[in-house]
Amino acid sequence: MNDVGGVDGVGERRDPRPDAAKWFLSGGDDDRARYRDAIGRACDLVLDEFADEATPYSGATPEELDDALARFEMLPHEGDGVAAALDRTEPILRNSVGVSDPACVAHLQCPPTIPALAAEVLLTATNQSMDSWDQSPAATQLERRFVDELCELFGYENGDGVFTSGGTQSNFVGLLLARNRVVLEEFGVDVQREGLPPEARDLRILCSADAHFTATQATSHLGLGENAVVTVPTDDDRRLSMEAFDEAVADLRERGKRPFAIVATAGTTDFGSIDPLGPLADRAAELDCWYHVDAAWGGALALSDDHADKLAGVEAADSLAVDFHKLFYQPISCGAVLVRDESAYDLIDRNAAYLNPERDDDAGVPNLVSKSVQTTRRFDALKPFVTMQALGREGLASMVEYTIDLADDAARLVEADPDLRLVHDSELNVVVFRYVPGDGRDGDPDRRGADEVNEAIRDSLLDDGEAVVARTTVDGETCLKLTLLNPRTTREDLRALLREVSTRGTALETTTDDRHA
Repeated sequence: MNDVGGVDGVGERRDPRPDAAKWFLSGGDDDRARYRDAIGRACDLVLDEFADEATPYSGATPEELDDALARFEMLPHEGDGVAAALDRTEPILRNSVGVSDPACVAHLQCPPTIPALAAEVLLTATNQSMDSWDQSPAATQLERRFVDELCELFGYENGDGVFTSGGTQSNFVGLLLARNRVVLEEFGVDVQREGLPPEARDLRILCSADAHFTATQATSHLGLGENAVVTVPTDDDRRLSMEAFDEAVADLRERGKRPFAIVATAGTTDFGSIDPLGPLADRAAELDCWYHVDAAWGGALALSDDHADKLAGVEAADSLAVDFHKLFYQPISCGAVLVRDESAYDLIDRNAAYLNPERDDDAGVPNLVSKSVQTTRRFDALKPFVTMQALGREGLASMVEYTIDLADDAARLVEADPDLRLVHDSELNVVVFRYVPGDGRDGDPDRRGADEVNEAIRDSLLDDGEAVVARTTVDGETCLKLTLLNPRTTREDLRALLREVSTRGTALETTTDDRHA
């Protein structure tokens, strides 16, 4: 039964459990000491169990990891304190992918900069929620200023934007805006209130056959269906073919379909290819299409005087996706979606009395929830802000330029190795290649055997903890892929890795031949 009485007849407030306050950071000396101790222990664990022990990977199997974690209850009835809790992260840290290792070269998973890691400490401790200004006043202002300078970087004079969890969300937002615009302007329907009209079934989106899968995923989420995406064949450089694009548009028109959005890619996942951004911008204007550029990977080229021209035409995009957890070297997750015309966000604007009431709009209070498909959202803008303050554009640009040069070096090393075949030489920092079995070096190898060997090379490198290399399929063939985001990787590292690929391929080829005999 609750106590009654108290001042003026109001019930007395019960104190929390006596030890509850110690779990939170406030102004007390004891709180500060506990915080310093916890953060210090976490720092020591990162250095001792991750950084010092880091390899590309430990080689542990899913079953072995399950066994290592089985001794821990996920929801224990009683806790054992911070020190014991942190100690239990040791098998997790030891068996994490070593993203900073020179031989971790599989995916668009960058090593994060130390300034960004320090920023993570700040943003998690302050725990600002980016949905409303009164939950994140200084954070909101910083994000807005950062977005303004991003818009300037990409040539958006009247642009706007908001931070996102990454390219998937940014691409979704771009196509959400595109869908809402065409349905409102051509069919007079507000999708937010009324849903999709029957005419929407004829709407189509065009993108490269090598575009990221999230363009297709977005159409499903938007109620248009995946069949609304028309994939256009690529040219010899794996860029969207303009000739094939025009043919696709003519076919759509003949069938009574309405192309309403074009998605160009500045950095395809497998090949690092950059679609012809300028010509596609022209087509978008001619066809009255929303023009979205997925520059989640290649957007960082804008920092480099040597490579920024590869993005020529991006300034004409209606919306743009850019990720900071790729070539801006930020911890996951950290991305942004920008729009060329700030009024585009009116297409998804909404008000909630408890977050962003209309009176806030009238008073000029910037509640960023009105531009985001998230409500609660992290203060991720702090990470690239701190990194930029520490390194500057030139510092980041030099890293981007180095890794692109490194990919060129890797391609030449592949070409010089008789056991390997270069499949694609990228505009960015990725190299796709293939081990060629001996019977195929002067002709066509048995595809089944060659595919099996290439798959086995990748698996053996991972299982032994030697390297994390990606695999993909190109024209029906299993290939290997190096994604070279790490400025710490050297030409000699790559030479050693490719030599190991050849050595393992030769050994595995013999095993495969024996099995197929």
